[in-house]
Amino acid sequence: MARRAAGGARVREPRRPEVRLPELERFGAGTLEPDGDHDGLEFAEADLAGQDGAGSRFLDCALRGCALDGTRLTRVRLLDSVLAGVRGVGTDLAEATLRDVELTDARLGGTQLHGAQLERVLVRGGKIEFLNLRAARLRDVVFEGCVLVEPDFGGARLERVAFVDCALRDADFSGAALTDVDLRGAAPLEIARGVDRLAGAVVSTGQLLDLAPVLAAQLGIRVEG
Repeated sequence: MARRAAGGARVREPRRPEVRLPELERFGAGTLEPDGDHDGLEFAEADLAGQDGAGSRFLDCALRGCALDGTRLTRVRLLDSVLAGVRGVGTDLAEATLRDVELTDARLGGTQLHGAQLERVLVRGGKIEFLNLRAARLRDVVFEGCVLVEPDFGGARLERVAFVDCALRDADFSGAALTDVDLRGAAPLEIARGVDRLAGAVVSTGQLLDLAPVLAAQLGIRVEG
């Protein structure tokens, strides 16, 4: 499906995940281990802080209210899963694969997702500060009703990505490549770096006026009077 932007351009909308979890088995009192295989499990209010689950697979899983401070989840595969109310600082998801995932009401800081692959992912509600998505690939991703503080999209590839009723503060798009990225629902829309990489994105008229000083500075235009 495509939405028509001002001027007649059409913006392809992202496909949202359709996660239908089966009846889940509760995860016991164990700990995560590298290269683990988790299928149909519910992690409820689990303290996973500091644990190492690098290279693991989570299929049809739910993580609800879990603590993820410093949790090492590099190269994990999160498939057809839900993360609700998770919280933590320094969670490491570098080079992870997230496909058909819903992340809701998260409270995260300094999350590492550089080099990750996100496809059909919904991030709804919550607040994420200093999200590192450098060199990541985002396809069919929706940020909805959430607050993103200083997210880093440097060198990332974004295709069919939408920001819906979402605060985007001091974002970095340096070196990013954007295709069908809808920024019209971002309020405020604050871009600290990489405004020159917005080709392929759609903004509203009001947002364009707000971005005018940044664009003028990027182009070396002096505005007086």
